[in-house]
Amino acid sequence: MQTYSLVARTRDFLVIDKAPGISVHRDNAEVGLLQQISADLECDSLYLVHRLDKMTSGLLVLACHSEAASILSRQFQERRVEKYYIALSDQKPRKKQGLIKGDMERTRRGSWKLTTAQHNPAITRFFSCSPMPGMRLFLLRPLTGKTHQLRVALKSIGAAIIGDTRYHGATETAVDRGYLHAWGLAFDWQGERCEYLCDPGIGELFLKDAIKQQLENWKPPAAQAWPAT
Repeated sequence: MQTYSLVARTRDFLVIDKAPGISVHRDNAEVGLLQQISADLECDSLYLVHRLDKMTSGLLVLACHSEAASILSRQFQERRVEKYYIALSDQKPRKKQGLIKGDMERTRRGSWKLTTAQHNPAITRFFSCSPMPGMRLFLLRPLTGKTHQLRVALKSIGAAIIGDTRYHGATETAVDRGYLHAWGLAFDWQGERCEYLCDPGIGELFLKDAIKQQLENWKPPAAQAWPAT
């Protein structure tokens, strides 16, 4: 099974498309993802500057040296990196677009829930559409970086992500993956704007023509018209 594909490579960082079901940590695997990439690309060392959940596929930035790791990590921590995700749900959301905001509270067995408190809220802007019957496609822009943030956000509006075994619950039919994908990234590096966009390549539902067409409609320059919710 392919664990990643290379999207971009510079002397300071790599951008990869991580496959779904692959942990960014060793996760009991004989070889961790970073170690595998280092061996494949003959890199001396790689540094993780942000994370994706195991079920989530898509764009992941890896620093090639400690100075780049420090700068990039700071950009993520200070919320200066623009991040866009896409997700699919087979449940009807209580609202189609807007802002999902609230404190996240740990529940049992490693899960989280969104509360109405606003002391240190998780904040997500989103827009959605229905490209095919019974299916809701979400465009998500997290403005904070909390654990399970997007998965909990969609659960909170009644539209848990397909294939999310923690938050969606049982389904009648088998699902081939969790349908959350890190689609777009944009950040500044040494005075230049770096922008990356990567369509999902794995997942029967993501590869449906109606979904692929909607993603094309959302891409630049059409992306400039994304609702500023």
